[in-house]
Amino acid sequence: MKEVVLWTGAGQIGMAIARRIGYGKKIIVGDKNLDNAEAITKIMTEAGFDVVPVETDISSRESILNLIGEGQRFGEVTALINAAGVSPSQASIETILKVDLYGTAVLLEEVGHVIASGGVGITISSQSGHRMPQLGNEVDEQLATTPTEELLSLEVLRPENIKDTLHAYQMAKRCNVKRVMFESIRWGEKDARINSISPGIIVTPLALDEFIGPRGEFYKNMFAKSPAGRPGTADEVANLAELLMVSKGAFITGSDFLIDGGATASYFYGPLKPVK
Repeated sequence: MKEVVLWTGAGQIGMAIARRIGYGKKIIVGDKNLDNAEAITKIMTEAGFDVVPVETDISSRESILNLIGEGQRFGEVTALINAAGVSPSQASIETILKVDLYGTAVLLEEVGHVIASGGVGITISSQSGHRMPQLGNEVDEQLATTPTEELLSLEVLRPENIKDTLHAYQMAKRCNVKRVMFESIRWGEKDARINSISPGIIVTPLALDEFIGPRGEFYKNMFAKSPAGRPGTADEVANLAELLMVSKGAFITGSDFLIDGGATASYFYGPLKPVK
């Protein structure tokens, strides 16, 4: 039996993190597109990792439970890397809320039920959740604590109250951060930890979709006017994730970490500040 890493979202960020913390462990990679999972499994296997691909739709509790069950065949689940999601240019409002918001909440909940003592998890959120106006304590608490099957019925998440796909994405990512705080209490009862990372523009296939999408110029302007002056890389996100997932990060749980080259700082206090 081996320690098991559950990894959702067969992309560059998830792979970079898995390569940091997955050696000697059984890695179960789940993706809605099985071809993606199999392709990344081949890359990882040829680099010496022990990886199994599984078709997984995180908007489905049944699919999440299937992923967990597949992992438990090989041993105790000791780590979660959730890098699954869809972007504003890739999906509808309803799909973004179902995958990025509801799906993440269910995943954190269900993995929290089985995570081993000393286990750890990371979920990838986004700078977008830091960019929107404050929602207030009442809405934040609703996003954090509402039972998962009732989340999408919240007034603030009703389609008529969501302006566009970017707004849906921002709400989903704000919810991710609040759910991590909420779930960290439950994970802590099992001596396990869970945190989130909110990347800015990271060069991945998903980001490249954004660059050529309707908001492409917006994103290019964003990193050009940030202190770093460039987009980030998946390995830079993995540097942070590795700290959070190893013993050096043992005092860190229930927290979110913004890694965006200063773009959010520029948005509030620099050249990216919106003109009123």
